[in-house]
Amino acid sequence: MSHSSPDALQQRCQHIVTSPVLTPEQKRHFLALEAENTLPYPALPQAARAALDAGFICDMFEGHAPYKPRYVLPDYAKFLANGSEWLELEGAKDLDDALSLLTILYHHVPSVTSMPVYLGQLDALLQPYVRILTQEEIDSRIKRFWRYLDRTLPDAFMHANIGPMDTPVTRAILRADAELKQVAPNLTFIYDPEITPDDLLLEVAKNICECSKPHISNGPMNDKIFTKGRYGVVSCYNSLPLAGGGSTLVRLNLKAIAEQSDSPDDFFTLTLPHYCQQQITIINARCDFLYEQSGFFENSFLVKEGLIDADRFVPMFGMYGLAEAVNTLCEKAGIDGRYGKDEQANALGYRISAQLAAFVENTPVKHGWNHHALLHAQSGISSDIGTTPGARLPYGDEPDPISHLLAVAPHHQHYPSGISDILTLEETVKRNPQAVVQLCLGAFNAGMREFTANVAGNDLVRVTGYMVRLSDLQKYREEGSRTQTTWLGEEAARNTRILDRQPRVVSHEQQMRFS
Repeated sequence: MSHSSPDALQQRCQHIVTSPVLTPEQKRHFLALEAENTLPYPALPQAARAALDAGFICDMFEGHAPYKPRYVLPDYAKFLANGSEWLELEGAKDLDDALSLLTILYHHVPSVTSMPVYLGQLDALLQPYVRILTQEEIDSRIKRFWRYLDRTLPDAFMHANIGPMDTPVTRAILRADAELKQVAPNLTFIYDPEITPDDLLLEVAKNICECSKPHISNGPMNDKIFTKGRYGVVSCYNSLPLAGGGSTLVRLNLKAIAEQSDSPDDFFTLTLPHYCQQQITIINARCDFLYEQSGFFENSFLVKEGLIDADRFVPMFGMYGLAEAVNTLCEKAGIDGRYGKDEQANALGYRISAQLAAFVENTPVKHGWNHHALLHAQSGISSDIGTTPGARLPYGDEPDPISHLLAVAPHHQHYPSGISDILTLEETVKRNPQAVVQLCLGAFNAGMREFTANVAGNDLVRVTGYMVRLSDLQKYREEGSRTQTTWLGEEAARNTRILDRQPRVVSHEQQMRFS
């Protein structure tokens, strides 16, 4: 791969340091990326290098030298119990201790964003330390903690989990999130019908109506993959092993691969298998550098103190642009159907997901959890143009919510490290949050792994998976933003049609069809 000239690098760095809309911390982050990308890329065979250069495969701009994992999920419970020798901290004795310890450790948890993308299963972590505090005392501490997270770690990929149990801390987090309406942290509620009471799920639905959070994860479905309590949902819907994480994420551009194919048969027998193999090659090369050259797993105190385990990190085998791939293949086959609106087209999409899942399951990797990658429906990045994230339906002409969910649900079984669909509901749903509950339960009964909704009229909305305030997007070009991810949301609004999502009404007749 050719490297930029020193003059071009200097110009990019100069552009960063003189930017009127970046904070000093944001400038430092972008300067570090420029420095990393002057290094040589991990060595690749010619075919893999060509696939990457031509855009059939995207490495998510993780950087040329993977010196840290993409996503890190420490065992925070072990940390709270034992403290840390490296950080010279004793274990927590009460809730104030626990909150203080977590805020310290978060600053030492690396990720692709330079900020932590996983804050832990917070209600389960914190509840043992509550002791004799009243609900009011818990609420005030959690609200203060929530505000601290947004102000000191202003990155919308930062993600906390709660549920499935109902605890005073669970309720406190929901109240704080609804009241403060912050971009960060992102939030997932893990639902389990055997554990979660109905009134708590309704409270979660009310929060969605209020601030488009939390995202709801199908607990039993994830338990089968990771075992109960041994995983976390991080960043944009990435389900990963606890005390491990995601080593790297590389994604296939299914639209480009379909356009390169002569026919559906050519796609399934030649082009898709070829690019799947090139992606595995790139994943192995990046993981080789991380595990064998970067020194991360030898030197990090997180490893030495047992908070993470190298064997519990997994590379994510991603894909995007399924909708465009299906529509392209239908055109090449003379089929009139369109993805999401026609059974024949949808069946073609399900076949693609099944073939990807079979490939990943049957193809070992050198460094990975159980020596395998995990398939992931990647939820898009801000520079994507002309593609739809993961297996989602294209924005702007989505059908009613029930048809939408039924069209995408069969894909969810194939994507153990995460898949997401975002319903945009008309704001009248705020008068009937029970309708959101029924949509979620129906989606899970149909086989969905995750349920997410935006509610029209809210300032806080999901972009691809992370949150932005619409009001912040309007101000960004003139004033910048203290939140590290606002620029991504502003770029995504211009490039990816996220603001074209059509709000849909949930009718009683639709719910009858879903039940």
